[in-house]
Amino acid sequence: MVVFSIITVVYNGRSLLPGTIESVRNQTYPHIEYIVVDGASSDGSKDLIREYAGQMPHLRWISEQDNGLYDAMNKGLQMATGDFVWFLNCGDHIHDSNTVARLAELATPDAGVLYGETLLVDDQRNPAGTMSQLSTRSIPDHLHWKDYLGGMLVVHQSFIPRRSLTGLYIADNLVADYDWCIRILKKSPLNIRAPFILSDYLMGGMSKKRHRQSLKDRFRVMRRHFGLWPTLLAHIWIVIRAAIHWIRRLGKKRY
Repeated sequence: MVVFSIITVVYNGRSLLPGTIESVRNQTYPHIEYIVVDGASSDGSKDLIREYAGQMPHLRWISEQDNGLYDAMNKGLQMATGDFVWFLNCGDHIHDSNTVARLAELATPDAGVLYGETLLVDDQRNPAGTMSQLSTRSIPDHLHWKDYLGGMLVVHQSFIPRRSLTGLYIADNLVADYDWCIRILKKSPLNIRAPFILSDYLMGGMSKKRHRQSLKDRFRVMRRHFGLWPTLLAHIWIVIRAAIHWIRRLGKKRY
């Protein structure tokens, strides 16, 4: 029996939270621990979580002030007890009701990370395309930590590591999830790609809104893991790759 700890972080997300919770509630797989971490919301999110907790015995939650997104995600990690952890933040959905059941079938004893494709959606939940279709890179069949030299490859909404391999997110960095994934992949004995879409990702996250700072933070993470010169060379290729991608997708949607 494989247990999945699904963690949702929310702050004043009353309008988006029901869809996220329902996507967990509707899973056919029974062995799910659901954790909701609320940052002391003032918009009624706390009351909504309390209401759902009365209907979902496997839902545990806290509501208290935090020091930002990754501090809240660390709280969720510390509460988790399952075999695998999956961050599904407010506004994101599990793709369909059988997704966790299908993941459980892939979770061999030596699997360190389960990963897969992400569908990007807009504010009206209209699909824009998969991450591989809209971004500059496609997710590989065989994932390795060095694949992240070119930037975030599998977003955390579709990156599901074994809990024993995880550590806490670093502080004061907008791309702490990028660093977190690399650290986990360095320790993972086997990474298994799911041949189906795992999550629906609501476009426009924190790092997109603070793009310049996120680029600086990404450089810091890359230098720490890959060294200065590989990081500098990778950034030259990132710029070239972005230009090629922009030309190829003229008049089309892109991430």
